[in-house]
Amino acid sequence: MGKSLILCDCCGSQEIDAASFSTVEGLSCSKVHTALCTRQADVAAAAIAAGEAIIACGQEQPVFDELAAEIGAEPPQYLDLRDRAGWSDQGAMAGAKMAALAAEALLPLPPTPAVDVISEGVCLIAGPGEVAVALARQLAGALTVTVLITDEAEPPETRDFDVVRGRVRSLSGALGGFELRLDGLQTVVPGGRGGFAMTPPQDGAQSACDIVVDVTGGVPMVPAPEKREGYLRADPRDPLAVAALALEAVQLTGTFEKPLYVKLDDSLCAHSRARQAGCSNCLDICPTGAISPAGDHVAIDPMVCAGCGSCAALCPSTAITYQAPDFRYGVMRMRTLAQAYRAVDGGAPRLLVHDAHGAEMIRLAARFGRGLPADVIPMEVSALSGFGHAEMVSSLAVGFARADVLLAPRTERAALERELELAQALAGAGRLDLLDEADPDALMDRLYEAAAPAAPGRAILPMGNRRQAARMAAQALNPDVEAPLPLPDGAPYGAVLVNTDACTLCLSCVSLCPSGALVDNPDMPQLRFQEEACLQCGICARICPEDAIALRPQMDLSDAALTQVVLNEEEPFLCVECGTPFGVKSTVERIMEKLAGNHEMFATSEAARMIAMCDDCRVNAQFHSQNAPFAADPKPRVRTTEDYLSKRRDH
Repeated sequence: MGKSLILCDCCGSQEIDAASFSTVEGLSCSKVHTALCTRQADVAAAAIAAGEAIIACGQEQPVFDELAAEIGAEPPQYLDLRDRAGWSDQGAMAGAKMAALAAEALLPLPPTPAVDVISEGVCLIAGPGEVAVALARQLAGALTVTVLITDEAEPPETRDFDVVRGRVRSLSGALGGFELRLDGLQTVVPGGRGGFAMTPPQDGAQSACDIVVDVTGGVPMVPAPEKREGYLRADPRDPLAVAALALEAVQLTGTFEKPLYVKLDDSLCAHSRARQAGCSNCLDICPTGAISPAGDHVAIDPMVCAGCGSCAALCPSTAITYQAPDFRYGVMRMRTLAQAYRAVDGGAPRLLVHDAHGAEMIRLAARFGRGLPADVIPMEVSALSGFGHAEMVSSLAVGFARADVLLAPRTERAALERELELAQALAGAGRLDLLDEADPDALMDRLYEAAAPAAPGRAILPMGNRRQAARMAAQALNPDVEAPLPLPDGAPYGAVLVNTDACTLCLSCVSLCPSGALVDNPDMPQLRFQEEACLQCGICARICPEDAIALRPQMDLSDAALTQVVLNEEEPFLCVECGTPFGVKSTVERIMEKLAGNHEMFATSEAARMIAMCDDCRVNAQFHSQNAPFAADPKPRVRTTEDYLSKRRDH
């Protein structure tokens, strides 16, 4: 059974061409209504009762949810056609965009893995005594409160909540699992006459809580404090902000669902090998400090992770993947939008990627300004920083003529700027950009005044992981390019260059290469390389004892990048005893030249000859030599019965 789209022109304020939806497979449309939320509510109720309804209105969702509850039906699905497409200076031309948005609404959203976080309401309030104690009095009835006084204020004469004095040395964890280390800790001594006394200060105390309220007014206790769930912070000099913390804190008790935003496959991680530093992209970019080194790979604290997606966008090996939702779902969304638009219009659609802040800007521009141009299709994502180069070039490969990312005030921009540079190198200039506009009218003017993009080429569906999809998209966008595409420094694609005059084929690089891009040949001294697998992590260059390796960021779009090529090879040395090839001829000859007759272990010609033997022959020669290191006393002869009898006869 297909979905049914219930259309409404919002009191005649938008133009809807119902025929444009005929190209969307699996979707049927109602006639265009005028006031579904008021005069024609009975029509909406009938559609909701029938099931599989999509109400083409986002503003009045509470009304339709209440209507569904009244008739005992499941709430319908919603599609905001008015603010995203209908209210526009080019509203009459928006049929193709409406069809694209409707087609996207039919895609099933994959579930996001999640875990339950339990907060029992154990709350720490840290700050000056006057502010922290007043806040504790408000929360003591709803939460289990401990006040950490950070100044010299006297403790209050109350046992409604615990009071200590000290300072926070470190804070880790998140909602339901904070861990603290405190210095200068003093606890209340409740006995005696007069005010409460305090114990002598002690350093290194440890504690735990579910919620932290920070009104110290100093440096935040955690990185990216606005992204740390359960950590509430306000300036103690702002009474309104402090009062708002009380309302937020009481709502943080119970069981909450925490999405597992990213997934880590540590077997693919190229962080380090044998204490040689490799990739640190995720460590450098994570705003919350959720990622930490863990030997040869990294570890991610899912409770601290805020889901910005920057680590997944920058991970060269796809060891970190975003799963809320995943990369493949994002590509499918873009492909569906582009295909549905081009099925109606056949032109050159533009993609506008935004988050919730951008969605509000679009709504304001639609209601009070020009609205979006008819050829600009908005796509809201939850993790704007995770829209990396693979997504950018994939958007062009699936059929968009141009793609822009609308930044928000709190967007983590470092990853996006780096990924944009890489995407532009793969796709060419003028087709991708970041829009940093805070004014809705200025944003609309910029979109309307932009030059019409060239028609996109043949659309494809990039498949596989991020690396594979980026390569497929780059091939589709550069069909006539024969030479490798030069990429900016730090790109996760490229070649390994070997100075054959310096390389001794020690193969240290092969033993530490995390992706298997560098391999040896078991049959002869040879260093081989597969460019498509290279992460440009730099471990090979750092471990090379001869400094014979350099990296060159590029993307070879030919099939040669998928095969192994020889970077360096030499003639093998043949064992002087059995003729078996072993080692590198030049290396063995160099060792013989330096050691034979010059080292006490190889002073004789017989000993020096062992250098030119394979392992088996060398062991055999050493065993039979006069001063064999493996020699031992001869085994005693086995005694028999005759030996014992003859001994008795002799006596």
